[in-house]
Amino acid sequence: MSTGRTAMRMGPAELVQAAAMARRFYLEGKSKIQIAEEFGVSRFKVARVLETALERDLVRIEIRVPAELDAERSDALRARYGLRHAVVVESPPDSPAVEEHPDPENLGEVAADLLGELVDEGDVLGLAWGRSTINMAAALRHLPPCTVVQLTGVYDAGTAERGSVEAVRRAAEVAGGEAHPIYAPMLLPDVATANALRSQTGVARAFEYFDKVTVAAVSIGSWEAGISTVHDMLTAGEREHYASLGAAAEMSAHLFDDAGRRIGRDLGERCITVEADRLRRIPEVVAIAGGLRKAAAIGAVLRSGLVTSLVTDTAAADYLLHESRPPVRPALERADPDDV
Repeated sequence: MSTGRTAMRMGPAELVQAAAMARRFYLEGKSKIQIAEEFGVSRFKVARVLETALERDLVRIEIRVPAELDAERSDALRARYGLRHAVVVESPPDSPAVEEHPDPENLGEVAADLLGELVDEGDVLGLAWGRSTINMAAALRHLPPCTVVQLTGVYDAGTAERGSVEAVRRAAEVAGGEAHPIYAPMLLPDVATANALRSQTGVARAFEYFDKVTVAAVSIGSWEAGISTVHDMLTAGEREHYASLGAAAEMSAHLFDDAGRRIGRDLGERCITVEADRLRRIPEVVAIAGGLRKAAAIGAVLRSGLVTSLVTDTAAADYLLHESRPPVRPALERADPDDV
């Protein structure tokens, strides 16, 4: 609180009373009715005094969030795409926007804190493969008691200990709950092999939890080398085929065009992953993705109706806030673009 020059227009008694009322309201948390009773005035008088105190600079209100969070962009992004939550963090200052690496590491830390808010005791948390979700799991410090299930196979079964299996174990350890990892590759050579793996006991047990998942964390990739796990696992011919279908984004082994419509559904039949229809039924799906190279892909996935919340950075947020193709319907409606 401070008394500026404009505040001196009030008389000393008014100043003292206004300061006392403001202290009760803003610092002590008392209601206007309680203040009115204490000072023997109406609550309408209290409301006028508090309003005058703001107008005349007797009271100054500052809204502060941690320096790495951009509250204005976060709120604008949430409103534009109809998301439940949008959290925008500052992009790394030492990387030019056109050359930056995707998914700045601080996204994982912020996403870990967000999951701590969203997950309740008894929930089932689903984690899909992705560098950002792995970074998030490593940054977890607190989770209510919950079950954690893996939503996709691993990029390489030989690296499971350093990837999504370890992320599931880490999250379950923090939560003190059960872990249901999937010890199987994400992409298989054919549908028959994929079906055989899905029937294996451990994989089938994890799949049984998919319909029970209440909160999920997923990553997003753009259709280019090094930015999409699935892209990197395919042959050159397969990449060209899906590119010809309009592939613009990938999430949990599902491909999307610019409008958010799913394409290349045959690929999903070869993958160990949560089905898109099941993903759409999960109450809270948090996507973690950032960087200018992923910005268009993030927009495509937001239009898919599969995501309810987003953790991203300022570089991607600026693109998303100014792109000419916002979603036709709010993300929270969970509408399938193929049905619109």
